[in-house]
Amino acid sequence: MTVIRALRYGGRVLALTATAFGTIAAAVPAAAEDQPTSEQIMADCASGGGKCSFNSPQLGEAYLGRPRQVSELLYNCTSSPASQSLSWADTVGSSQSVGGSITVGGGIEGIITASVTATYNYTWQSSHTETSSYTVTVQPGEVGWISRAQVMQQISGTWQTHYDDPKWGHYYWFVPDVVTGPAANGTDGKHNAVVADSRRMTAAEKKLCSSGSTEDKLFTRRR
Repeated sequence: MTVIRALRYGGRVLALTATAFGTIAAAVPAAAEDQPTSEQIMADCASGGGKCSFNSPQLGEAYLGRPRQVSELLYNCTSSPASQSLSWADTVGSSQSVGGSITVGGGIEGIITASVTATYNYTWQSSHTETSSYTVTVQPGEVGWISRAQVMQQISGTWQTHYDDPKWGHYYWFVPDVVTGPAANGTDGKHNAVVADSRRMTAAEKKLCSSGSTEDKLFTRRR
């Protein structure tokens, strides 16, 4: 469904068209060859080439992201169960549906932060890092590691870019976007999860145990 709005610029009334999600709306109709890509609009927002705002942000319900390995692998080449504390570190960033990853300290981050703070009095962070340690118990002939899942949240809104002089034939361009990023632990009752995982060694990994340097030992290797 197409929604038509009007915006007065100087002494003129400009028709604004908000089209289906993921497309660009311009102040007035433009030829297809004159229309920029979403990436070009976002590049101007990031560089300051356009005066950009992230309008009407809407916070989605928080959810637990997919778990991922955050520690080294722990190999048990012994004949008994063995436990060892593993240190882990995890950094989770943000991404856009139209612009890819969001750079910490970049122009896009600051615009989203200001918009969300003004609307919800909520501090949005484009990146979150945690470090700690966790004890893993590994059975003989198995590999263990630490996995972590981060609470995530989506923010939907529309980018508005204003140019002092017409660019691609217009003063204003609009890009719908969905931003996905880390949320505070406990948001909407969702909590970060840290767990110990394990699996049987592969044939190649078992050969490491049969080598003289690791036989009857517990050892770690990078992912």
